[in-house]
Amino acid sequence: MANIEENVWNITDLLKWYDEFLNFTGMPFTEQDFGPCSTETEALNKNAVVTIYSLVFLLNLLGNSLVILVILYNRVSSSVTDIYLLNLAMADLLFALTLPIWAASKKNGWTFGTPLCKVVSLLKEVNFYSGILLLASISVDRYLAIVYATRTLIQKRHLVKFICMGIWGLSLFLSLPVVLFRRVLYTPQSSPVCYEDFGNNTAKWRMVLRILPQTFGFIIPLLVMLFCYGFALRTLFEAHMGQKHRAMRVIFAVVLIFLLCWLPYNLALLTDTLMRTGVIKNTCKRQNDIGLALDVTEILGFLHSCLNPFIYVFIGQKFRNGFLKILATHGLVSKDFLARHHIISYTSSSISVSAKV
Repeated sequence: MANIEENVWNITDLLKWYDEFLNFTGMPFTEQDFGPCSTETEALNKNAVVTIYSLVFLLNLLGNSLVILVILYNRVSSSVTDIYLLNLAMADLLFALTLPIWAASKKNGWTFGTPLCKVVSLLKEVNFYSGILLLASISVDRYLAIVYATRTLIQKRHLVKFICMGIWGLSLFLSLPVVLFRRVLYTPQSSPVCYEDFGNNTAKWRMVLRILPQTFGFIIPLLVMLFCYGFALRTLFEAHMGQKHRAMRVIFAVVLIFLLCWLPYNLALLTDTLMRTGVIKNTCKRQNDIGLALDVTEILGFLHSCLNPFIYVFIGQKFRNGFLKILATHGLVSKDFLARHHIISYTSSSISVSAKV
């Protein structure tokens, strides 16, 4: 009798362990894992997703290449903010190179192997982290310039290169979990996917490797931006500095668009983590809702990589002036046109961009 009870206990333990294994291996949720749950996230139209990714790729490539060209062409008169925006455009351009691969994977599943899975996932994460860290650095720079009227531009321009190098290094560090744990996963009920695989019973690892990078790579930089821009705006309004307030519109727009594009994905990712680790109850409806939310918000995050150039064109006078001066240098726009639009300091050998952002 004791032997029978011991065997029953062992079988119960085995089934319990297997259930935990299915929930915490990092595998995408499938019908096999959760029985009657249907994969409603497949309702997201794959052809539409591929079309969106292709359009984002083309706009990203064109827009960010133009941003890099304008800033480098006017590097003599470039500001500290310009250097940060140059690095932001470079990050978006690197990410653009991965979009055709993501598009193909949405259509046919991940057929490119584990090494490429790690590389494109790394570029995606580095793009995200470098983006918000660069925006946080811009907010600190504007805070010092407006609140404390810091004027040591030469020293700051020298320092900003090291800050940018540090941002790239920190972004790579925060992205290491993706490099270490992403691989191609094959499930019976779906196409191959590029996903995290943490092994057996890894609820704690999932919490650490998702929430820790999100804290240092999203929440803390966000708080820094809110603090810096809050005090900067208060100073501008108290001093009635209308011109400087207008010059801040581009930066505010860039930050706002970043948050609108990436905050929903991060919230969906946090909810997914809490469900997988058992903090919130797992149900079939919740699985499908979160799965669909991750797909949709990821598209929104990818869309961000091509939006900044539009902000510069429609809001940033400095960028427009710089672009027109490049066209004038190559004879595509007349000097009279520049004069009529009050774009000054044009010569054939140098270009001085207006102080307005």
